Amino acid sequence: MGRHLKESTLDDALDDLEIVLLQSDVALPVAEKLEENLRRDLLGKKLRWGADVEAAVRDSLAQSIRSILARPPIDLPKAIRESPTHPYVILFLGVNGTGKTTTIAKIAGWLKHQGIVSVIAAGDTFRAGAIEQLLVHGERLGIRVVRQQEGSDPAAVAFDAIEHARAKGVPVVLVDTAGRQHTNENLVAEAQKIRRVAKPQLTLFVGDALSGNDVVEQARLFDEALGIDGLVLTKLDADTKGGSAVSTVYATKKPIVFVGTGQGYDDLAPFDPDWMVRRLFQEGTAA
Repeated sequence: MGRHLKESTLDDALDDLEIVLLQSDVALPVAEKLEENLRRDLLGKKLRWGADVEAAVRDSLAQSIRSILARPPIDLPKAIRESPTHPYVILFLGVNGTGKTTTIAKIAGWLKHQGIVSVIAAGDTFRAGAIEQLLVHGERLGIRVVRQQEGSDPAAVAFDAIEHARAKGVPVVLVDTAGRQHTNENLVAEAQKIRRVAKPQLTLFVGDALSGNDVVEQARLFDEALGIDGLVLTKLDADTKGGSAVSTVYATKKPIVFVGTGQGYDDLAPFDPDWMVRRLFQEGTAA
């Protein structure tokens, strides 16, 4: 026994939902896709007596968000260990202020906990502060940082780090780069040169989850200009909305590999779509 969900009832629910999604930093194309999925899933569906339309929408929405987030994951330790060539080079891209340099240190520490040694290439040679920052992180973590003077060729720094790793048998090189806007043609050309020299097996875009739809557009355009394999979202602990994570995956079709959840070295976690969905709904922002 039950009742069929009427189109007018569903329309009302979806109108309200669209407003909530947009307020939660879900990009409009993503909100429209989620609504399309909900309409297909629920229209004409028979609900049991007493079943709440809002609950039905909520359950369907959770499943739809989970399906967007659940891109084929990147198991980094497995990829490193099974790589036919070493060192395994990871290139990091992103704009200034996203926490990219600190994220690299966190990933180096995380890999160390997995029993995987790495070396860091201080490729942000435009900022002496970035080099110094990595040196401090390296000293604290017991990880070698390869550097040159401020203003040096970043591709040369990456080359030196790879040669050092090869000579010392270090399995992983993490390559930092200058924070760049995708619209800066000179810096994009420089990043392309670093890619040609370093030949990374993995390129990760580091974005700030708090920047809303800006991070979505940044990731999409970086992917177009340079090609990325995965995403790292920082400051996710402070993002009570969460829509940028869903939108960025939808826009790039790339998996989130890690999320930053704080300032400490241990405040980094491999991404779990189920955790993200639970968090979105626990915060009450997705329904």
